[in-house]
This record gives sequence, structure tokens and C-alpha cells, in this order.
Amino acid sequence: MKPGSVVKVKICGLTSLEDALAAAELGADAVGFVFAPSPRRVSPRQVADIVSELPPFVCKVGVFVDTTIEEITATMDSCGLDMAQLHGNETPDLCKALLPRVIKSFPVKDESILSLLPRYQARAYLLDSYHDALKGGTGHSFDWEIAQQATRYGRIILSGGLTPENVRQAISRVHPYAVDVSSGVESGPGIKDRARLRAFIQAARGCDDAESQPESE
Repeated sequence: MKPGSVVKVKICGLTSLEDALAAAELGADAVGFVFAPSPRRVSPRQVADIVSELPPFVCKVGVFVDTTIEEITATMDSCGLDMAQLHGNETPDLCKALLPRVIKSFPVKDESILSLLPRYQARAYLLDSYHDALKGGTGHSFDWEIAQQATRYGRIILSGGLTPENVRQAISRVHPYAVDVSSGVESGPGIKDRARLRAFIQAARGCDDAESQPESE
């Protein structure tokens, strides 16, 4: 992503229509729904009901972990989803089969992750914090220098520990295609805080203009 470009914003881990509509109303480009084991897990039926009420031009993303391509495509079709976001040990062949409706996520432990990206064909790579047990939603950040290096391989979606307080700095450092947040805008697992949603989206949108301004108290 070139410095100065408009950064996309994805709000993930949505569990209710109210929160999904709030994210869209406040300007989110994409909303995400988790189908894998998680405090934010939702059923295809729940997601289908939510998606049916969302306005047009908001990208709907399903988050999957080590799911078969048959189940992924069936869920996407039944829920009206636009993209699949893969957070497990999916193969390059599976990603290729889902093109152009696929984002591949990678947990970042160290720079060795950079050698993996070129093996996968995806519309974007989501970089998240590494955790021994969790496949996302850790609430912790990682070395943003690695994410900045990754931009040479394609569109980078930056995730992991982002909040309204640090997203401006993250965008300035990495220049990602998009930023992805879940726990950083919550009052509890799967419950979005409207004030933090607004603050996050405004901070991401105003990054370039805000960098020259002093930090508010």
C-alpha cells in the first residue's frame, strides 16, 4: 500500500445485528464473522440473518480454521458472504481453489513468516500475532517491521492488538492495505463498544492528516 492511500477498515468477531449495523454506519469497509471455536463464534444461520440486513457495498467475510473447501463454499453461499478468511493450516492449493474470494491469515512469530507468503495465492494476506493456542483474537501486537517488509509480497491486512489508541501509529509504520480489529473495540468478548468503534475508524481514516497534529490529552 502506498503511503497516503486510504486504508480499509475491517471489524471482525461480530456476533449481533446491532453491532454489525453500527460498524457499517460508522464507515467500516468490511465486517467479519467467526465460524471457528472462539468466544465470538456464530452459526451460519445467525450470520445469514445479519447479512440480510446489512447495507450494500459492505464486504462480508467469513473466518474459517482448517475447514474443507466444500464446507467453506457452502457456508459462504448460504450466508451471502463475499470473502473467506483462512486462519488455519490450509494448503496453497485450497487457497488457489477459492480465488478470488480468499484472504490467508498468518500468525507472525518472527521474520520466517515472510518466506511463506509467496507460496499462497490470495487477494490479501492478514498478519496476526502468534499464539501457541489461539488462531486470532489474541489482543496482542507483534513486530510491525515484519509487516512492513511483507508489503512487498501483496496486500497486507494488519491485525493483532490494534486499538483506537495505536492504529494511527500502526498505519504510519506499516502502510497496510487494511487494518482488522476485534477485541480492541470491545466491552466484552463479541460485544462491540460503539464509542471505540467510532474512535478506531476515525483514527484509521484520519491517519495521514492526524500525523502532523499534536496528540490530544
